[in-house]
Parts: sequence; C-alpha cells; structure tokens
Amino acid sequence: MIKRVFDFVSSIIALLLLFPFLILIALLIKLDSKGPILFIQKRVGKHNKDFNIFKFRTMYAESQKKGLLTLGNHDSRITKVGYILRRYKIDEFPQLINILKGDMSFVGPRPELRYYVNFYSKDDMKIFQIRPGITGLASLKYRNEVELLKAAKNPEYFYTNTIIPDKLKYNKEYIKRRNFFFDLKLILITIIKVVTK
Repeated sequence: MIKRVFDFVSSIIALLLLFPFLILIALLIKLDSKGPILFIQKRVGKHNKDFNIFKFRTMYAESQKKGLLTLGNHDSRITKVGYILRRYKIDEFPQLINILKGDMSFVGPRPELRYYVNFYSKDDMKIFQIRPGITGLASLKYRNEVELLKAAKNPEYFYTNTIIPDKLKYNKEYIKRRNFFFDLKLILITIIKVVTK
C-alpha cells in the first residue's frame, strides 16, 4: 500500500514539475522526424495482463518492422533527438503516466513483450505477482543491453538464451528482497548512474 501511494503521489508531482520540459521534448521530436510523439507498445504487466507502455519516440516511424531488438546506441533506426533521449533515459519519462494509471511502479521488473514472455517457464511467471517498473536490479545490470546485443553474433539468440534468463534471475531476487527502502535505494542508484553516464 505504501509503495502504491508513493508511486501515485510521486508520479503526479513529477509530471507537474516536468510538464514544460516534456512539451519541449515533444516539439523537438516533431521537428526532428516525421511520426508520432509517443511510442506506444503492448507489454506484459501484473497478473500476466497486457497494457500499453508509453515512451517518447526515439526511432523513425515504422522502425519496429525491421526488428524488435535495438542493436547498439547508434542503431540506424534511431533519430538524432532519439539518441540523446535514450542516452539519458528521457524517453522513459512518459511512463510516469503508466505509473499514475497503476500499470507500472517506479521499481520492478521491466515489462517484456508478449513474444518473449511466451518462452517463460512456470516458475518465471512469478514475476507477474507485482507491477513492472521503470528500474530494478535487472535494469541496472543491463543498462548497456543494446551494446551487448550489437556485439552478439546472433542478437536474438543471445537475448532469449542469455539475457532473458539472467534478467529473470535478478527479477526473482528483487521479489524476495523488495521493500519500500530497498526501492528507494534502487531509485537513487538509478539516478546516480544516469546523471554520471
């Protein structure tokens, strides 16, 4: 209950404070390339239910047709503004709306695409006991995930057979350790890593 109240109140405050900045980002995205301001995609959330995740669009329109995985920070599908948004995780800011709605939390397992969830084992499904988050143990470990995928000979195989199982291990560890103060610690670590990147 404390976690949900914290998420709800904090997301409202953050959206109000960041509103002018979010409008500026929206304008830059529209000036930089054709397409919508937001990138909306189906992800899997609490209780194994799909929801729409919101992000600022960082790729050219229709880029998803060329593959689900992003290969490196300089993937040719990423726009000029998109590169900066991704570098400082600004593209994630619209997920404050997801938190406000109750789809997500500030801390929890990153929400995955249904395509990859279909490969989960019965034990893996326990991560859907809680809301997915913007950051978490697995997110912190794989901050450079796109670069790891770029270096892999077979990115899709590497993602499904190496990264996903390891992420699930960290997500299960988070479920065991989670409490309000642990969440605050992870949020602080995330902010420090983004600012000092």
